[in-house]
Amino acid sequence: MKDFLKMFFASVLGVLVSMFIVWFLSMVMIIGILSSLGSAKSMYALSDNTVLQIYLDGRISDRESTDIMAGLFSGSTEKSYGLDDILKAIETAKNNDMICGIYIKTGNLSAGYATLEPIRKALIDFKESGKFIVSFGDYYPQSAYYIASTADKVIMNPQGMFMLHGMSANMPFFKGMYEKLGIKIQVFKVGTFKSAVEPYTETKMSDANREQVTAYMNSIWTHILTGVSESRGITIDNLNRYADEYMDFSDPGDAVKYGLVDELMYAPNVKDYIKELAGVDESKEMKFATVSNINSVPAGKPKFSKDKIAVLYAEGAIISGENKGLDVFLGNMITDEEYVKELGNLKDDKNIKAVVFRVNSPGGSVYASDKIWHAVAELKKEKPVIVSMGDYAASGGYYISCAADVIVAEPTTLTGSIGVFSLIPEGQEMHKKIGLSFDGVKTNKFSDMGATAGLPLLDATTRPFNAEEQFKLQTYTNRIYELFLARCADGRSKTKHEIDGIGQGRVWTGSQALQNGLVDKLGSLDDAVKIAVEYAQLDDYVINTYPKKKDPFTQVMEEIMGGSVKASLVKTFLGEEVYLQYVLANGKKVPMEIVQAVMRVEN
Repeated sequence: MKDFLKMFFASVLGVLVSMFIVWFLSMVMIIGILSSLGSAKSMYALSDNTVLQIYLDGRISDRESTDIMAGLFSGSTEKSYGLDDILKAIETAKNNDMICGIYIKTGNLSAGYATLEPIRKALIDFKESGKFIVSFGDYYPQSAYYIASTADKVIMNPQGMFMLHGMSANMPFFKGMYEKLGIKIQVFKVGTFKSAVEPYTETKMSDANREQVTAYMNSIWTHILTGVSESRGITIDNLNRYADEYMDFSDPGDAVKYGLVDELMYAPNVKDYIKELAGVDESKEMKFATVSNINSVPAGKPKFSKDKIAVLYAEGAIISGENKGLDVFLGNMITDEEYVKELGNLKDDKNIKAVVFRVNSPGGSVYASDKIWHAVAELKKEKPVIVSMGDYAASGGYYISCAADVIVAEPTTLTGSIGVFSLIPEGQEMHKKIGLSFDGVKTNKFSDMGATAGLPLLDATTRPFNAEEQFKLQTYTNRIYELFLARCADGRSKTKHEIDGIGQGRVWTGSQALQNGLVDKLGSLDDAVKIAVEYAQLDDYVINTYPKKKDPFTQVMEEIMGGSVKASLVKTFLGEEVYLQYVLANGKKVPMEIVQAVMRVEN
C-alpha cells in the first residue's frame, strides 16, 4: 500500500510537472509570436485605384489595444481598433490620389456614439474630395448604420437584417441576489442622481435616475436621428416611425422602401460594383487596403519641430497604484502613479508647449482622481491644458478633467455625475449560513470597524456598522463630496453652490453640459488639438502621443508578472459588473479609497 501511494503521488507530481512544462513552452511560443508581431511593420505597396476598406466590426477604443491574455482564457476573438488609426487612414485616403474610394463593411460594432462621431465627420469631409464611399452589410446595427449612412451607396445582403429600434437602458439589480446570499450592502453617498449604488440597494430605478437616464438617452437619440436624417434625407418623424416598427425583423425590402438602404446585393456583387466605380477592368483584380495597410504608407516627408503638442490618452476606470499590465489585460485602466508621472514629465519637458488630455472614463477612486487632478493643476501652471472627452468623462473622469483651461466634449459624451459613494458589503447573516463565526480582542472603541472575513469574491464585514460608525462614514463621504465641488468650482470659475445645482451625481450629455457650463465647446480630439495650438501660439509643431504604446511581448510579460491572471479570470467568468468591483476593491490601499466617484454605465 505504501509503495502504491508513493507511485500514485509520483505519478500525480509527474503529471503536474508535465503540465507546467507544456504551459511554459506554450507561453514561450506565444511570447515569440507576439514579439514578431511587435516588430516593425512592412510598408504597404500602394497602387492606383486602391480602395480603403474599413471594417465596422469589433471594439473601437481611442487607441488600439489587444486583450491578449483574457482572449486566451475566454476564447474571445473580438478585434480592437484604434480611433486614431481609423481617422488617420481616412485622412490619408482623402489626400492620396492612388486611393479612389472607401468601402465600409459592417458587423458587430462595439463603440460609443462619441467615438463614432469623429469617424462620421471624417467620412463626410472625405466626400468633399469627390471620391466615393460604398457601404455594405449582411446586417446593420444602429451604431454601424450611423456611420454607414454617410455613404453614397448603402447596400445590404438581400436576406440581411436592418436594425432600427431606438435606445433603451436595461439595468440589472442585485439586491435580491445578495439577500439570498445573506449579504447586506451598506451605502454612504452624496448625490440624488448618483445611481451607481442602486443595483445593490434597490429592485428598480429610482425616480431621479429614471429622469436623468431618460433625459440623456433622448438627447443622444435625437443627435443620432438628426445625423441620419441629414445624410439620408429622411425626416426625424419618419425615422422614429420606422424605429417603432422594430425593423430588426422586417423584410429587407422595407429598408429599401423607406430609403434607409439603396440596394440589396450579395457581397461579391458589391465588389464588382466598386470595381465599376473605380474604373477597373473586369479582368483585373480590385485592390482593397485595410486601415493598417494605409497607415503603413508614408504620408510624405516626416515633419520635424522642436515645439510639440502632447496628446495624453487616459481611458478606463481610475484606480490607485502603478500600471502592471492592467491596461491590456483587464481593459484600459487609469492608474494614479502612472498618470501623475506622465503629467509631471509633460510639465518638465520644455519642448512640449501644450497638452491635450484625452479622457474616456466613467470614474473610479476619488483618492486616485484627486492625485491626477493635482498633477493636471500643476501642469496648467506651466502650459495650456485642453481636455478632450470621449464616450465618458463622468464622475472621477470629470474630476480629473475640471482643472483644464478648456474642456471639449462630443455632443453624445456622457459627463458630469459629480457625486460620491461607498458600497460596503456586510455579511453577518451569510457567515452564519456557512457556519463561520468570529471572536477577537481590540484596544480601542472602533478598532474592529470594517473588519472582514477575507473570503474570495464574497468578502464582507463581519458585522453591520453601528449608528456611530455610520455617522462617521457618512460625514466622511460628505466631506469628499465637498472637496469634489470645490475642485469643480475652482476649475469652472463657479461657486460650489452653482456646481451642486448641476451636480448631485447627475449625468449630462456633452450638449447638455455645454448649456450648463460643465464643458466649453463641442468637438473632437482634433478640435481640442487646434485649441491647444492657438493657446500655445504655435505656427510649426509636431504631435506626440502618450503613454507610449507597448509592444505585445512587453504587454504579456507585464500581465504575467503583474499578477493580473486572477483578475482576468474574474472578468471572463463572472462578468463585467463583478470585474469592475474587483478592480476597485483591489485598488484600496488607503482608507480614502472606500469612497468612489463612478458613473454607472447603462446599456
